[in-house]
Amino acid sequence: MVPWTNLLAFILASVLLIMLPGPSVLFVLGRSIALGRRGGLLSVVGNALGMLPAIAAVALGVGALVAQSVVVFTVVKIVGAAYLVYLGIQAIRHRRERAMPDQTTAPRSTFRLLLEGFVVGITNPKTIAFFVAVLPQFVVHDAGSIPLQLATLGLIFFVLALVMDSIWALIAGSARDWFARTPKRVERLAAGGGVMMIGLGGVLLVTGAEHS
Repeated sequence: MVPWTNLLAFILASVLLIMLPGPSVLFVLGRSIALGRRGGLLSVVGNALGMLPAIAAVALGVGALVAQSVVVFTVVKIVGAAYLVYLGIQAIRHRRERAMPDQTTAPRSTFRLLLEGFVVGITNPKTIAFFVAVLPQFVVHDAGSIPLQLATLGLIFFVLALVMDSIWALIAGSARDWFARTPKRVERLAAGGGVMMIGLGGVLLVTGAEHS
């Protein structure tokens, strides 16, 4: 069991880190602006679920190998960045359908929105690099099972990220509803969300392993 002092310190550090506008926040904002509150919230859940394999890998000791492998890290980074660009392009291409939905336009399924968020979460190499670098700092070797402590810290971060990113999604989604008084504005907002995701994909592609 992680000592309470370490636990509280980790929670405080996690809250401060999650509050900073990093890749996850920008992804959530872009999705919420492009798709609205439902799309944003489902993207948050999917993105957070994408953290779970990274948490498991770090707890089992595999995460360090992945983070230190230049080839694996680079491949994951390229796949994740390319997928973000793809989602951004799709948001721009279908902006008119989202501005003026009709009966022939099928709404996106819950599973698809969750899956898209999950793919972004699991292909973000910064997540596993962050867990490898930070989680062990709060582990006490005499406090019990190390994998259990790492998993506990990872799940706490998962819950905090889920809650706080959901707040960002609600704010951005509500702002979209407020500004979207005409179809033209919805088109621009959807396109703006797509541009944000494309830009984020580009930023992730050219940055290193540091978490931001």
